Amino acid sequence: MKKYLIPVLSLLLVIACTDHNSDPGSPDDDQQGSTENNDVRMWLTTQSKVYMMKELPIEYSNDITDVVLRLDPTVKYQTIDGFGGGLTGSSAYLLKQMSAEARAKVLKELFDPKEGAGLESLRLCIGASDFSMALYTYCDKEGIDNFAIPEIDKRDLLPVLKEILAINPKIKLIASPWSPPAWMKSSGQLNNGKLKGPEVYDAYATYFVKYVEAMKAEGITIDAITLQNEADFESGVHPSMKMTWQEQAEIIGKYLGPKFKTAGITTKILILDHNFDIYNYAINVLRDATANQYIDGTAFHGYAGNPSAINAVKAEFPDKSIYETELSGGGWNTGTEMETLFYYLTDFLVPCIQNGSSNYMMFNVALNSQHGPVTPGGVFCEDCRGIVTIDGDTYKKELEYYLLGHFGKVCRSGAKMISTSFLGTLPDGVTATAFLNPDGSKGLVIVNKSGNSINLTVKDQATSKRFVYNVPNLAIASFILK
Repeated sequence: MKKYLIPVLSLLLVIACTDHNSDPGSPDDDQQGSTENNDVRMWLTTQSKVYMMKELPIEYSNDITDVVLRLDPTVKYQTIDGFGGGLTGSSAYLLKQMSAEARAKVLKELFDPKEGAGLESLRLCIGASDFSMALYTYCDKEGIDNFAIPEIDKRDLLPVLKEILAINPKIKLIASPWSPPAWMKSSGQLNNGKLKGPEVYDAYATYFVKYVEAMKAEGITIDAITLQNEADFESGVHPSMKMTWQEQAEIIGKYLGPKFKTAGITTKILILDHNFDIYNYAINVLRDATANQYIDGTAFHGYAGNPSAINAVKAEFPDKSIYETELSGGGWNTGTEMETLFYYLTDFLVPCIQNGSSNYMMFNVALNSQHGPVTPGGVFCEDCRGIVTIDGDTYKKELEYYLLGHFGKVCRSGAKMISTSFLGTLPDGVTATAFLNPDGSKGLVIVNKSGNSINLTVKDQATSKRFVYNVPNLAIASFILK
């Protein structure tokens, strides 16, 4: 991962209360509605922290306002896998060290779709990363027949992951290596280097086959893999490797894709797994026809560039999926906690989803108050922050928890993003993202950074049901409409 600075935002807090207003004479097609109680759930976060993803009462109403937000579930876009983060070795270790009671509590707060944040997307490390308790891969001894799940992952990762999947079996798992085994690399070590050459491509492809099959034997389904975390970056202090787009295309097209097909493995293959600013890497891989047939989509990180890069890839390859697999928060965020929360929302999460991403992930699910533990041998990110901070049996929900939770609360795995449109004058700084869930409910997240509260009528075009809510300035409001 790479760090960057977030500019301090000058934000004026204006808090407004919920207000149901009478019909001011809005367009004729919104004059009819029905009244039904208890069919809307709502959660609110405000800049003042008076509310932090607090559930508040709301119900359908016949009232109407000058601005109408219409949800149209007949116009569907990409399927959503979920929102979440990386279950790194460090995260798994911290969770495993908690008492069973404390761990059950924090896992429920993170992953329970009814009572918690409803996180449903997790990224696993195939071996050590920059947040691990040791340096290791799944085949440290030379020879691919020596592949085995390491004892450290049997001790920490697998038990914690199985507890998470027991809470929500629908969680989607993406797995990425930070480095291949050292014997496959020119450097002879996990840090730095590159693959030796074509002589190890077959073994490296087999490495992924064996990983997916080994996890399946543990009752764990890997939904997707990437060939290399941050393929255009290497570090001298933690596992890493550079892999050119030509290498990635050749390995997928000639080795990994055919091996998955022969083995009957349906795990998706994702490319790049690096920053928005090098989207041409993904385009070049996808232009390789042999590789293209085996590729599901592109995975992006948010440390450089911006989500508009998604559009460049989608313009040429509209049939390929998009994923966002890593962005960490940390001590380099120079604004206040809440300023940073709104920054991540409006500059990353919302545009990623609205531009077509199937998921959104922050980095570590959990770190401690010392921003670790980090991988032995050096500190790359001395002030990274987890979604939760864990010290012993105590934990703190960080801003990333609320960032992801506002979407996880109302968007279930398998949902479709749906169309939203406005009638009336909508001020700049208001965004609305809506979903059609598998159970037929609609999820909606409104972010207001306009400078003023905004009184909205929300209308479900499929049912003509509607309600009115006054969204405060500098607030996030999430809704489920049944």
